[in-house]
Amino acid sequence: MAANSTTSLLLLPPIPRNNRKGSDLVDRVLSNSVGQSSFECGLKVYSVPRRVFDGIQAIRCFKSNGLAKSQGDCRGDDVSCSAFAPTDLGRSKLLDTSSNSMNDFERQLQEFFDEVKAMLKKGNVKGAIDLLKANYEVVKEQMDAGNKGMEQAALLDVIALGYMGVGNIKTVTRLLEMLKEIITTREDNEPFMDSVLIHMGSMYTHIGKFGDAILMHGRSLKILEGLYGQSSPFLIIPLLGIAKVYTSITRASKAIDAYHRAITILEMSKGAGREDIVVPLLGLGNLLLREGKAAEAVNSFSRIFKIYEELYGENDGRTGLAMCSLAHAKSAQGDLDEAILLYNKGLQVIKDSEYMSSDDEVIEKIRIDFAELLHAAGRQQEGRKLLEECLLIAEKYDGKGHPSLVTHLINLATSYSRSKNFVEAERLLRSGLRIMQKAVGHDDQSITVPMLHLAVTLYHLNCDTEAEYLAMEVVRIREEAFGKESLLVGEALDCLVSIQTRLDKDDAETLALLKRVLSIQQRELGEESEEVMLTMRKVLFYLNKMGRRDEKLLLERNCPCSEESSNKRLNGNA
Repeated sequence: MAANSTTSLLLLPPIPRNNRKGSDLVDRVLSNSVGQSSFECGLKVYSVPRRVFDGIQAIRCFKSNGLAKSQGDCRGDDVSCSAFAPTDLGRSKLLDTSSNSMNDFERQLQEFFDEVKAMLKKGNVKGAIDLLKANYEVVKEQMDAGNKGMEQAALLDVIALGYMGVGNIKTVTRLLEMLKEIITTREDNEPFMDSVLIHMGSMYTHIGKFGDAILMHGRSLKILEGLYGQSSPFLIIPLLGIAKVYTSITRASKAIDAYHRAITILEMSKGAGREDIVVPLLGLGNLLLREGKAAEAVNSFSRIFKIYEELYGENDGRTGLAMCSLAHAKSAQGDLDEAILLYNKGLQVIKDSEYMSSDDEVIEKIRIDFAELLHAAGRQQEGRKLLEECLLIAEKYDGKGHPSLVTHLINLATSYSRSKNFVEAERLLRSGLRIMQKAVGHDDQSITVPMLHLAVTLYHLNCDTEAEYLAMEVVRIREEAFGKESLLVGEALDCLVSIQTRLDKDDAETLALLKRVLSIQQRELGEESEEVMLTMRKVLFYLNKMGRRDEKLLLERNCPCSEESSNKRLNGNA
């Protein structure tokens, strides 16, 4: 029954703290906009000198995943977090502006990039946009005059990265098309080509244009292989970019190959115990977990843990984070006791070392993952204590009426529901719903998450009339927000059917709703998914109950779960 499945323990991840201005709890990921401040910066335009380069001076890699981050802030498998400069094989950072080899144009690009990044970090979005617009007008004027070389491409590249930091995807998409127009007519050996391609690949990945992303990363990899050989550490960034794209399009084997190649190159050039190897190991470990290869993932995270422990000691915050990542992999492997020990120790190390603030989104997610593990291990009280800690920290930093609290209220309610304490779950969910309604109004789709949870809880409390009303409201709001055939609408309809069944609603109406749910699930989840099978059984039950035997037999014949259908598939495969 949908109402029961909704209360199973699946804790929501935290809302990213730097995004807590919004309240979209359906996606649980909010707008990437940065809050504005009253600080205004004067407009500053760097023009592009019209001259010819005599060769590649440097390979630069600006950060493309949010310019507001500080330098050196590398998390996950971010392909643009660092750059390997050809002038210094031991260096892994942004271009050094003090380098004597940097020409004036490169210096101007770096200064432009740094200024945009600084504005965003201060929250001065208007100043950053004004600066980006002014530089765009300069380069657009040059392109209209017929100048479409790599200097124009390099400036457009930095402007596009700036708009990525602002979160203006529409403008980024337009700038990428302008960039593509330039680079398709240029030779591979032209200056800036490799770094521009890498940035374009990362931006295409971010906006979901994976075909273009592969082409860009592939071309940059070919350029760097030609310049530095098949085993150069300069290949790492495009390899990680390729791995990230293949991960996004569920081509796991190709992604794994790219990660393994990157790891091998770093092992050969820098040694197996260097910190540089952590990024590809982390990407590989996360991918292996997603693919259900927990034992292999444990090997990756164990290596990361050992690297940090040897470099920084067992009491360093980085080592604590590595322990928690290893704990996550151990829990996926089924080694719950070891995972719990690692989580406890890792969180304590992070706290004692004061490596991260208690409200940091990474620590918050670790607490939630750990709480879910504790519930799975039957230690609900300990898990609930962690969830309460998350709520208290969010209240301290964001305030008691902030939408960021709703995730934690829902998680706590889910925990209490699992322990059959539906009264406490109801109280928490009503608080969460009030916060969301006050923040975004009564018709915004983001209120439907606590609202649907509340409907399920009321169902368990036998408050069927109010539960039905709330479920119908969720259906209405989601239909308006996502369309009548959305999977989110199907989820709400499934819950509504469960409630109305106990209210003895007309069988024909219930059957019609179930057929709607089945149609949505078949299209979105596939004919043989577990959800489709369950809904199909409900439909067959009502057809049989209503005496519609011919329709029931026809549906059974085509049902993937029926014996006849299974035999047909087996014979076809044979």
